[in-house]
Amino acid sequence: MDLVLNSTFRPLLPPEFLNSGRNHYRPFILRRNLNPKPTFSRQTVTDMVQKKPKIEGVSDELNSIASQNLDHAPARRRVRSAFTNTQQQLDHILFKMAPAGIRTEEWYEKNSKGQEIFCKSWLPKPGVRIKGALCFCHGYGDTCTFFFEGIAKHIASSGYGVYAIDHPGFGLSEGLHGYVPSFDGVVDNVIEQYTIIKGKPEIRGLPFFIFGQSMGGAIALKALLKEPRQWDGIVLVAPMCKIAEDMTPPVPLQKVLIFLSKIFPQAKLVPQKDLADLAFRELKKKEMAPYNVICYSDQTRLKTAVELLNATKYIESHVQEVASPMLILHGAADRVTDPQVSQFLYNNASSEDKSLKLYEGGYHCILEVLDNSINKRRSTIIFSNFRCPRKVNNVSSIVKQ
Repeated sequence: MDLVLNSTFRPLLPPEFLNSGRNHYRPFILRRNLNPKPTFSRQTVTDMVQKKPKIEGVSDELNSIASQNLDHAPARRRVRSAFTNTQQQLDHILFKMAPAGIRTEEWYEKNSKGQEIFCKSWLPKPGVRIKGALCFCHGYGDTCTFFFEGIAKHIASSGYGVYAIDHPGFGLSEGLHGYVPSFDGVVDNVIEQYTIIKGKPEIRGLPFFIFGQSMGGAIALKALLKEPRQWDGIVLVAPMCKIAEDMTPPVPLQKVLIFLSKIFPQAKLVPQKDLADLAFRELKKKEMAPYNVICYSDQTRLKTAVELLNATKYIESHVQEVASPMLILHGAADRVTDPQVSQFLYNNASSEDKSLKLYEGGYHCILEVLDNSINKRRSTIIFSNFRCPRKVNNVSSIVKQ
């Protein structure tokens, strides 16, 4: 049968796009067409693209570069290269006050599926002993080459090696932009890449911590559940690990989404809100979001939405198996991922060494806004006193005041 627009239902959204309010869904329409006509083709659905708004304060040439189709990695790499200097000149504390002397390296690693995966490291300045390694998993749509650059430099300045990859289909890594055909595939890629990175001579034998933000929190948790002995602890920032009950559409509608994802897996049909409005409290920070030019900000692809839903269901049902030392950081006013979900994770994980830190007034991106109210209260975000097998204590601060 053909699917065309008519009768209303609420679409299923992954937690990355869920608002804390109850009336935020944009309606999808569905009915059975008794006189079948090709309303849209598979290719037409796949090619639906949201027109990109003009980036204020940059030249027409740069806007032209940023407006190109970013479905494939070569285009994303060209855009990133064109915008690197512009990004570094932004009036943001992460760029303006980045610690000096941090050693960085970028490279590509072929994964077992033949995809080029972008990797990057930030190490303390020469002569500083490296205490341990932090392996980062970025969130949905994001990359490790924008705001995280500044965050990583602050961590490295505390004596830690920081390593990050762009997941397949995101950032500078190969894969269709914003497409997650298998969440387990993303997790396996993280395990594969960080297994290689752990063999680097500068960090061999040191404590290793996995660090996930938002969707990356779900990736980090599932990687930890698959190979718990490979990590000395886990740090989670606003993790996507459970869908709040009042945000879950009825089961019949979930089945419709799953059905559609099998027909048009790459289709961009799941609507979303403007994440910049939900992620940043301050207007100035929201205005910088468009400069993250290779992020995926279009509608969620159907298969991606289903994979994220399934991942959260799995983590929710296995959360009691999380036994590693764990620190969870979450903004109490987060409207992208519910802080109550972090409370659920904290309450149900079996870790003996666990800590939950909620930051009053904090939105989703609490690490990207070091000069907001969190910093003004001079709070220090710490990894906690992990009682891990290698007896690592006080694993430093993410933010050095």
